[in-house]
Amino acid sequence: MPVASVVTAVPAADTPAALAHFAARLAFETDVSDVAADLAAGVTGLVVVDSRDERSWDQGHIPGALHLPTAEIAARAPGLVPPDATVVTYCWGPGCNGSTRAALEFAKLGYKVKEMIGGFEY
Repeated sequence: MPVASVVTAVPAADTPAALAHFAARLAFETDVSDVAADLAAGVTGLVVVDSRDERSWDQGHIPGALHLPTAEIAARAPGLVPPDATVVTYCWGPGCNGSTRAALEFAKLGYKVKEMIGGFEY
């Protein structure tokens, strides 16, 4: 007797839907390794923002990142982040939505923004 698949119980999306979905995810997200590669290469026009609180920042952060807690983004970002920059937000890790909240605040201000999946933990 064949074993029922949990994976295919809901069929995979058709090709056009899959293309739209995965292209959209890449427009909104980046990963730790791509951010590290860009920082190491000295890519310009990229601002990496740590949205965690002061205590977390003091425990460790990405070298070169800007410390800008989410609650301060609306007031401080325009004076700190060039309007044509691509902003990459991060927080602790996959269980933290602080980077999502920070990305939303930057988007409200009209910035191009991506969320770094995995967070500082990775």
